[in-house]
Amino acid sequence: MGVTGASGAIYARSLLEILGELSDQLEEVALIFSDNGRAVWEFELGHIPPFSAPFRVYDNNNLFAPVASGSAGFDTMFIAPCTMGTLGRIAAGTSSDLICRSADVMLKERRRLIVVPRELPLSLIHIENMRTVTLAGGIIVPASPSFYSRPSSMEELVRTVVFRMIDLAGLELPHYRWGEAKSDS
Repeated sequence: MGVTGASGAIYARSLLEILGELSDQLEEVALIFSDNGRAVWEFELGHIPPFSAPFRVYDNNNLFAPVASGSAGFDTMFIAPCTMGTLGRIAAGTSSDLICRSADVMLKERRRLIVVPRELPLSLIHIENMRTVTLAGGIIVPASPSFYSRPSSMEELVRTVVFRMIDLAGLELPHYRWGEAKSDS
């Protein structure tokens, strides 16, 4: 999982919380923060907590980390939130850091790359980069929450996007779906 410097660190935090709950389904979650990803998290959410299993934190400059190689066997990568700069480097195949190299590995190995851009409005360049990544096999999940579950808090609203990410990764998590009654619990 890559965390870059786009606003929306709450998406990363929520995803990490849910992945922690699903640790029985996961061998390891490689976690990579860009420098700006750390800075934005701290600005928006405060101190970054320490992470324990199944999380393993890698430095974004460490191109010797296992996720930099297809032989390591990671099957899914999330980038949440994803800056348009990171998206552009992925679309161009420029792997100057571990987040972009890991994304490149996912695409070349035909594995799941789930990218959550957090930008508004979008330029044609952004749209073309999303198109390029999609054509290469990536999945673009805009940070556009849904409202049909009637979320009552910001966290519930954010989780409408995060739950879709979990679904797309093939992980099992019971949650609200369209047509199901919302419980009061």
